[in-house]
Amino acid sequence: MPDLGLEVLFKGKNMVRLLGGLWVALKISLLAVAISFPLGILLGALMTSKNPVVKGILRVYLEFVRIMPQLVLLFLIYFGSTKAFGWDLSGETAAVIVFVLWGTAEMSDLVRGALISIPIHQYESSEALGLSRAQTYLYIIIPQTVRRLVPLSINLITRMIKTTSLVLMIGVVEVLKVAQQIIEANRMASPNAAFGIYLTVFVLYFIACFPISMLSKHLERKWR
Repeated sequence: MPDLGLEVLFKGKNMVRLLGGLWVALKISLLAVAISFPLGILLGALMTSKNPVVKGILRVYLEFVRIMPQLVLLFLIYFGSTKAFGWDLSGETAAVIVFVLWGTAEMSDLVRGALISIPIHQYESSEALGLSRAQTYLYIIIPQTVRRLVPLSINLITRMIKTTSLVLMIGVVEVLKVAQQIIEANRMASPNAAFGIYLTVFVLYFIACFPISMLSKHLERKWR
């Protein structure tokens, strides 16, 4: 029977600490989702406007956030802003700021893509039926846009949850950081602890993300 190092989970409060670390990761990602999604919807709608200045500014913002790795953004906000502006940011606050910037950019592009995917003849048909612009969006455009957005936005939520593993690099004690601490503390007594601990982290992330993925599939089937 191979030694998977799982016995370390039952020493002291190791399992409780891992769950606490998972809660920190979920708190950062879900708070960022709650802020970035409304902002992303607003910016996505603005990106479909005919104003070239507005579209140009938003496109620069989108491309900047897309090209810049999240880890570099974390270092820039956490370490760079402290030096440049004298801000006293905690690691969790810096992480939320970065994930809001990233989530807003990604969500705005999803909204833009969903809006421009609606065929132009649907706008023309609603106008021919005598619907106002507000009624066109309320009864025709928005319902179709939401259906296109749901699977994509839920995928973005799971990506944000998983990417929180990067915040350990700025000292945030989330689930991966806790795992490293447990492995270091038990290196001599349980040399194979790394496999069991990281396997547990994998299972915890799966448990956190799987229900969200299933919700997406349920809504897709319901609206099909």
